[in-house]
Amino acid sequence: MPSVLVVEDDQFVRSALIRHLTEASHTVRSVGTALDALREVAHFRFDVVILGLGLPDLDGSEALRMLRRITDVPVIIATERGDESEIVRLLNDGADDYLTKPFSVEHLSARMAAVLRRSRSVPGGAVPRRMIRVGGLTIDPPRRQAELDGVRLDLTRREFDLLAFLAGRPGEVVPRRELLAEVWRQSYGDDQTIDVHLSWLRRKLGETAARPRYLHTLRGVGVKLEPPPVAEPPSPSTS
Repeated sequence: MPSVLVVEDDQFVRSALIRHLTEASHTVRSVGTALDALREVAHFRFDVVILGLGLPDLDGSEALRMLRRITDVPVIIATERGDESEIVRLLNDGADDYLTKPFSVEHLSARMAAVLRRSRSVPGGAVPRRMIRVGGLTIDPPRRQAELDGVRLDLTRREFDLLAFLAGRPGEVVPRRELLAEVWRQSYGDDQTIDVHLSWLRRKLGETAARPRYLHTLRGVGVKLEPPPVAEPPSPSTS
């Protein structure tokens, strides 16, 4: 049963969305501000977020950028703004789809179903389909599972995609623009998005940017994943 977070300050619209989504067997939570939305995604796992733009505390576009720094949950923008340049900007900022108000329940349901199908599938070409082993890392793309030294890693969808993509090209420096295109499916974006996800991934791999084991950042160039060097056995002592 998909779980949905509705972020909408208009109480009438919010109530209507909650009613229709609940009738469609979705689990629904709702908030009326951007800050409450950030708290929700930090504490609960959602399958999709429906984000209104006219929020009282932050503009929805800024809220979208903040959401993208902490979660990879699919986001559908619900907006009254029909300007094409703004729609393009929102999509490049990380929105997965958008709807222009007013919209029908059937239209919303169809867009949600499409977004959920995409989010549960492997992006074309972004994640290899074979088993990958790099040092102590074992990555199983079909099962979307990763282990480090035999211990299962608890990764978000985006963290897994990033790790698998880099591990599929071990030792190769991958430019940031390529990571945005293949993992985030964006033509351009904020480098901070990559940095935040790399930081989370490093933490789960037991390393830091200052003391990397697998993930190495080359400033101004890109990122590479390679196994840590094998420690040489100590030389036998001579008496």
